[in-house]
Amino acid sequence: MPMATEKELLHCYNLGCGQKYDPEDNKEDSCIFHPGAPFFHDAYKGWSCCKKKCTDFTEFLNIKGCEKSFHSNVKPQVEKPIVDKSKADEVIVYKAPQPMVQPSLKRPPLDSQMVDLKPAVIAPSLKQSAASVEVSASSQTAVSQNELQIGMPCKNKGCKQTYEGEASKYEDCTFHPGVPVFHEGLKFWSCCTRRTSDFNAFLEQKGCNVGKHKWFEDKSSGADGSGGNSDGSSKLQYRYDWHQTGSHVVVAVYAKNYDPVETTVKLNPVRLVISIQDTVTAKTFDLDIHLRGVVDVASSSSSFLATKIEVKLRKAEAGSWVDIALPRKAAESKPSEGASLSEKKSVEGLAEEVDCVDLSDL
Repeated sequence: MPMATEKELLHCYNLGCGQKYDPEDNKEDSCIFHPGAPFFHDAYKGWSCCKKKCTDFTEFLNIKGCEKSFHSNVKPQVEKPIVDKSKADEVIVYKAPQPMVQPSLKRPPLDSQMVDLKPAVIAPSLKQSAASVEVSASSQTAVSQNELQIGMPCKNKGCKQTYEGEASKYEDCTFHPGVPVFHEGLKFWSCCTRRTSDFNAFLEQKGCNVGKHKWFEDKSSGADGSGGNSDGSSKLQYRYDWHQTGSHVVVAVYAKNYDPVETTVKLNPVRLVISIQDTVTAKTFDLDIHLRGVVDVASSSSSFLATKIEVKLRKAEAGSWVDIALPRKAAESKPSEGASLSEKKSVEGLAEEVDCVDLSDL
């Protein structure tokens, strides 16, 4: 009997076999195959009919069958999905889900009733430091009412001379009539153009104006709100900053030696007014902010800390604020002739574009 040629061999379609066989030599144990189906799960590859599994695909292909039988030349039937050709020309338009847009809250009027926002937190050392400052201020007032004393420093900014006797009254004083400015890493005086990035070099800058020494603070630097600078101008020594989260806007007013008893925080849904009184000069600083967004007054709070006043405003609606304050119109920012001095100071503080730093204690 002649041997079967290669062309007479048939391909076995049993899973896991894949061999060619001679149909005339097909026995009951000729084919070793997997009667189950392959599975792929959690990076494992195996057969449902046996417990053999692995992670490598080549090793999976080489897993030997678990059952013996005849070779089969019958291809397994694969059910093809039925395609409805009647909708072949149909265009499916996908629309992304639209976010839920809540209607914006109606903005209350600016002159709504103000609520006195009592501080929820008061630093324990604040009242004690305020009391010590008051004692120091009273002692300085007592000294100022007496005659000049040896060693008293000149109160003009930038002058480092001290009173050494009667001759000091007639000496020229070289000082800075302006205010110190820190902006973008540079340190300079507003009255001259010499700028530096080194703080010590800034402190050693010689004054740009010549005048007489000032051994006592101006008496006008009191409750009337005047700043008492050597050029007769007044600059508020407090500044504020703000930041926001998804639910709150936090306003921080950096204040040194402020009176926690006389300082007040008033709020309505669209306006924040902070009145700070200095314990040394009895000067009052009014910060009036027309809020850009609407706040929930009942859920807002304030804290009086050692060197700053922090107001935590709860947003009435979700969203990010572009700025803390609404832009003021020119007509609104210019005080009228009959405006009070505190209102004028508030406008001047809002118009100030740089942060002024109090260096009187250096």
